Amino acid sequence: MATTSATLYNDTGLTANTSYSYRIRATDAAGNLSPYSNVASATTAAGTSPPTITGFTPTTGPAGTGVTITGTNFTGATGVTFNGVTAAFSVNSATAIQATVPTGATTGPVSVTTAGGTATSASNFTVTVSPPTITGFAPTSGPAGASVTITGTNFTGATGVTFNGVSAAFTVSSATAIQATVPTGATTGPVSVTTAGGTATSASNFTVVSPPTITSFTPTSGPVGISVTISGTNFTGATAVAFNGVSAGFTVTSATAIQATVPTGATTGPVSVTTAGGTATS
Repeated sequence: MATTSATLYNDTGLTANTSYSYRIRATDAAGNLSPYSNVASATTAAGTSPPTITGFTPTTGPAGTGVTITGTNFTGATGVTFNGVTAAFSVNSATAIQATVPTGATTGPVSVTTAGGTATSASNFTVTVSPPTITGFAPTSGPAGASVTITGTNFTGATGVTFNGVSAAFTVSSATAIQATVPTGATTGPVSVTTAGGTATSASNFTVVSPPTITSFTPTSGPVGISVTISGTNFTGATAVAFNGVSAGFTVTSATAIQATVPTGATTGPVSVTTAGGTATS
């Protein structure tokens, strides 16, 4: 019951989604009361309770990870964020939301917004970096100093490249490609790429081709057509022999010996042997 001297009464403090009935009567200065009016009824609007977040799983993962957020009053949710970055989501029920960690998100709390307000998790979701993968490299062999293109995924921000454990200079061309230089001292073995997300190691080996060396040749003089034995190292797979720049016919006898014929047109000068590892000159 309430009394007012005005012609308007504002009833406050009512409960949401509740029906209330009202009737009024007037009194004059002498205290005479009029009959009651007809009853008028009204129902207050349904209240909207704020959401709450009780947890989420998993608690860590890279961008693209699906996360189940649990709590209350999620119906009609209008937004989900990971440390302030808007995420795609679907409301499974009043107590569960399925969200995807968005690109650009960093470690921080998860928030859910509804018409009733915004709930923020008490704990952080830890955003991790996806580990790199190596799908291949080209060429698959070469000497120190050779340029190698490594292909794979998640190379952005790479901090290291090695050839069988020896650190190499490199440039990250894109998230899927790295240009690296075979380092001095590298030996045949796998290629590795390291990022904040971990280290990827190739399934196959890069073959380091050692450059040839010439230690001697015999005889040291002679006419065109004479056979010359060239001694040295790393001659396997030799692709060329020259006498002062003139190409000669030759046979690789072993990794340390080549039998060559002084070619027509050759003049006095050094002997050279070329392999995949480079060119050696006497």
